[in-house]
Amino acid sequence: MNVHKNARLTPKGRALLVSRVRTERWPVAKAAGAAGISQRTAFRWLARHRAGGELALQDRSSAPARCPHRTDADAIARIEQLRRQRMTGPQIAQQLGIPRSTVGAILRRLRLGKLSALEPKPEPVRYQRDKPGELIHLDIKKLGRIDGIGHRITGDRTGQSNKRGTGWEYLHIAIDDASRLAYTEILPNERKETAIAFTRRALTWFQRFGITTERLMTDNGSAYKSHAYRDLMQELGIRHKRTRPYTPRTNGKAERFIQTSLREWAYATAYHSSAERTEALQPWLTTYNSNRNHSALGGQPPFKWLTNLPGFDS
Repeated sequence: MNVHKNARLTPKGRALLVSRVRTERWPVAKAAGAAGISQRTAFRWLARHRAGGELALQDRSSAPARCPHRTDADAIARIEQLRRQRMTGPQIAQQLGIPRSTVGAILRRLRLGKLSALEPKPEPVRYQRDKPGELIHLDIKKLGRIDGIGHRITGDRTGQSNKRGTGWEYLHIAIDDASRLAYTEILPNERKETAIAFTRRALTWFQRFGITTERLMTDNGSAYKSHAYRDLMQELGIRHKRTRPYTPRTNGKAERFIQTSLREWAYATAYHSSAERTEALQPWLTTYNSNRNHSALGGQPPFKWLTNLPGFDS
């Protein structure tokens, strides 16, 4: 149970109050003054301790002990049954003769407030390629440029309303499905020419570690759907796979890597400029590839997992 934000005493403070009065023999007035509460409140906590011991000093629910007008269990079960027949709240209220507000509150309590809650969630389809290069995931993350530490850290909002944005930069990422080996660059845009150039550099980088790319998976961004990108795939002899629309989980390893990079690099510290953030990227990426363990790799970092493969030549 959450302690109220304006509470003078927490359970530990109440225990200290009781100890001062009953063990150290402080006067109640002095103990109450030290705790910043009234004598009446102090006597109330002392009485609760005498009645129930240390457990009685914990917060109790504010719900009434009995509620004569509470909706009975049979009515709640009937509401749930009708909801699962895809009836709306007003329809259920009309059929059962119960106020619409009551039906709405019960449906929210049952987590059936939205009809989408009745749809079974699809089972996650998890896959793991066995061979490095079988599938490389590509994605792009839009990042705001940094021009000094912002108000979220400094607390100074002076001039915020008149300050124009400093623009965007784009984190392009490529990650191997089997080994989790990752390559990234921060680039000025996400246009097709930029995406094509990044893809060439990324595939060349993977080749340095003996990884020959067979397939690429991307989302449905305009750069990846362009004829120029299609021509690149034909030139390199690589099969291009795109995710289903509005289904980012299909490219989940790229999405997961982006979240990890944001948490451990992009938002890990207060950068003074975009250049400072860019400089911190490569050291973090080296740590990710060389030292960060992955459960899918048996608790090994990508580079170590690669070197343990039979026939691997670095």
